[in-house]
Amino acid sequence: MTDINAQFVQAQEDAKQLPERPGNLTLLRLYALFKQGTEGDVHGDKPGFTDIVGKYKYDAWAALKGTAQDAAKQQYVELIEGLKSGTAA
Repeated sequence: MTDINAQFVQAQEDAKQLPERPGNLTLLRLYALFKQGTEGDVHGDKPGFTDIVGKYKYDAWAALKGTAQDAAKQQYVELIEGLKSGTAA
């Protein structure tokens, strides 16, 4: 396992132990970075207007199109670290 993969796995565990729940925009960012880091570019059909949450998730993930998986994992790790230390919103 590469160093970034180990950090990514640790960050996923750390995310479950955050002192407080992040805001919705931060949660969307975490979701998108996780999906980009694990699956690559967005795929599948965009959810319809009746699935508001699914639509926002899809859009957040689609915004990262072209981002390398390791880069997305690194950003995820950095965001979790910021949330743990209280420097990220």
